[in-house]
Amino acid sequence: MLPPRAQFRAIAATVLALVGLAISAALLVDSLRPAPTFCAAGGCGEVRASAWSHPLGVPMPLVGVIFFALVLALGCADAPRARRAVALLGGAGAVALLALQGLVIGSWCRLCVATDLAAILHAALVIGGRAWPAARRARTALTAIAAASALALPLASLRHQPEQTVVAGALPAVVARAQVPGTAVVVDFVDFECPFCRAFHSRLIRAIDQAAVPVRVVRVMVPLEQHRGALPAAVAWCCAENQAKGDEMAERLLAARDLSAAGIEELAAEIGLDLARFRADASSPATRARLAADADAARAAGVRSLPTVYIGARRFVGAAATVDQLVAALRAAAS
Repeated sequence: MLPPRAQFRAIAATVLALVGLAISAALLVDSLRPAPTFCAAGGCGEVRASAWSHPLGVPMPLVGVIFFALVLALGCADAPRARRAVALLGGAGAVALLALQGLVIGSWCRLCVATDLAAILHAALVIGGRAWPAARRARTALTAIAAASALALPLASLRHQPEQTVVAGALPAVVARAQVPGTAVVVDFVDFECPFCRAFHSRLIRAIDQAAVPVRVVRVMVPLEQHRGALPAAVAWCCAENQAKGDEMAERLLAARDLSAAGIEELAAEIGLDLARFRADASSPATRARLAADADAARAAGVRSLPTVYIGARRFVGAAATVDQLVAALRAAAS
């Protein structure tokens, strides 16, 4: 009979591996879908959109799923050397991934951090304890059932459809005011730096071309704090809108890699804006008031994640809608 401390180490290491497996499965779901289901706040979008999220075309969360499934299997096997070696490798890899987020990407994905911490703590428990309880059939069966549940629950959400339909009477005020009979009105709550807003926009443009109906696009600025260029881009759009070139500026901002002040001013020059007026409007209290009003409208509309887009009375949350779905919504809204 092993002492209670060894039993505790085994149980705690197993729980950490199950937690890591469940979170890795959730991150894998997000990596397979254009719109996040589990992690959309903080720096999740930046980490997911970076080149490091798919090294050699392999989603990093898949590596996590394989790792935690392996350590769970080794936890039920009489293989102490392999168990320690894999745990050490995983812990070292987790430390490297945390450093990568902080030093290279410059953003933190909360679920990635939780997964990495689970791997580090698991490694500390496995390497620090020499003795390990012998595997029993009951424990092996329970671990297998728990692991299957940890995988199945997040993966089941792949079938979730982010699109939501609302009745006209429930439309938020900012959306209801924009409606025009016989026109497909698109109200876009947008952050110009958000990678998912950009993905949705590219699909929406194709849908507008295919729908062949009158379309009016109304934009509501929702610059997120974690996107450094989002607020300057929102200010630039307001300035361009003042010169009747909001649509042109929006297209440039959604495709731009450089959303610094200098980069944005180059875009303003490219679309032929009066730069003296552009600069004056950028520092105008009226522009700040416009952004504050948009923030209030987004809160009143219950916008909690981006992209959120209304086409007529239909709301799309996330970037998973297909071109065909958007075409259908545009035609329905214009009828």
